[in-house]
Amino acid sequence: MTTRPPAPPPSRRTLLRGLAALPASAVLLGELPGLLGTALAAAPPSGSATRYTIVPFLNSNDGTVNVYQSDDATDFRLVKSSAYTPPSNRIRDASIIKHTNGYYYITYTTHTWQDPSTTIGFARSTDRVNWTFLYDYTVPIGNLSRAWAPEWFVDSDGSVNVLVSCSTTNDEWIFTPYLLKATNSTLTAWSSPVALSGIGANHIDTYIVKTGSTYHAFTKNETTKYIEYATASRLTGPYTISRTGNWAGWGSYREGPALVQLDNGGWRIFFDGYGDGTYYYSDSYDTFATWSAPAALPVVSGTARHFTLIKETVSGGPSLAKNVTRSFRSANFSTRYWQSQSSLLNLPVVSGSSTTAEKQASTFTVVAGLADSGGYSFRDTAGNYLRHWDFRARFDANDGTTTFAKDATFIARTGTTSGSLRFESYNYPGYYLRHYNYQLSVERTNGTDLFRQDSSFTPVASWA
Repeated sequence: MTTRPPAPPPSRRTLLRGLAALPASAVLLGELPGLLGTALAAAPPSGSATRYTIVPFLNSNDGTVNVYQSDDATDFRLVKSSAYTPPSNRIRDASIIKHTNGYYYITYTTHTWQDPSTTIGFARSTDRVNWTFLYDYTVPIGNLSRAWAPEWFVDSDGSVNVLVSCSTTNDEWIFTPYLLKATNSTLTAWSSPVALSGIGANHIDTYIVKTGSTYHAFTKNETTKYIEYATASRLTGPYTISRTGNWAGWGSYREGPALVQLDNGGWRIFFDGYGDGTYYYSDSYDTFATWSAPAALPVVSGTARHFTLIKETVSGGPSLAKNVTRSFRSANFSTRYWQSQSSLLNLPVVSGSSTTAEKQASTFTVVAGLADSGGYSFRDTAGNYLRHWDFRARFDANDGTTTFAKDATFIARTGTTSGSLRFESYNYPGYYLRHYNYQLSVERTNGTDLFRQDSSFTPVASWA
């Protein structure tokens, strides 16, 4: 029997409890502390879309960055190559936010790893794609040798901060994380650097998120090459490092951790597996205690290097009416439609000459998602719901359990052809309804055009 995907996400009640713990300003703005520009952990409403943006430097070139975007935090597509090249020096480890003034900002390492680097760079954009250089900032630390991997952190009080890993000339390869706090709204003036208490020397690429009143730090130990985990009640610490070694199963020679909260409330970490040339992601549904097995990020793995990302809810997303009956046509096999056959979802040819029973079996009621009203569930004419079980798409009676509700909920993403949609599993992000040999299963995206075509379906007037 096929093993179900790992790490089931939390119940809707758990998600609501988590949201209740957020500051009211975060809920009202649709943003999460530490991730300015993000959307709440819920499926985007009809007509809107989730958009994740990364601005990585390249494995082959640290003099420029590409811009990629994704609607599911898994399948990133190139928006613009060589989108920003600084007027001098290099650009590595670019971190991105969207500020309250509507501009996007990146901060980045300004020199290659072999050279001393006492500055971090800043650039700004109105559209995430076209960037304007702002300035290089000299980090005011005595005897500074290197200032690397600046990372944005926006606190729940709205303050904008940059975390930067710094070393001094007496030991240029021993890094300590420091905090710079913006002292004006234009992000051109900064407080004196403050070392993060408790994390200490020989840690680099520190990335922080905040849930409730707790700061969670993910930081690379430069001796062991593992990503460690620490918590604190204040941004500057003291932090307590509670997870070391291979605690999450990610392996060593990993760097550049960055986190984002997914539409279903789970957290995803991305990190650069520079030791084997792979970019990885891994998910957690229990406040960072356990993680899914790391998986290679399709499309950009092997090309992109150390990045952070922002999540937004934007207009122009897929739209599908609820409480109506529809049939669903394959985007790449236009005579084939979803059809329930012995409780399994298949993709046979359906036409005007098909029997009444075949047409009824190809007709479904679209309703609000059982686990998330922003998502979708599908009911056949017998009242059974489409759900995944051991990856296979099938129809079963709703047993009222939380597991069933999640298995039967899908998030609509834009398809490959006009009017078509892709349906992502709510509780296994990155897994889509996809046809193979005219049978539908839930499969993890591999980022190929063929997969996207096989997982695209167009809602049309119902056959019955």
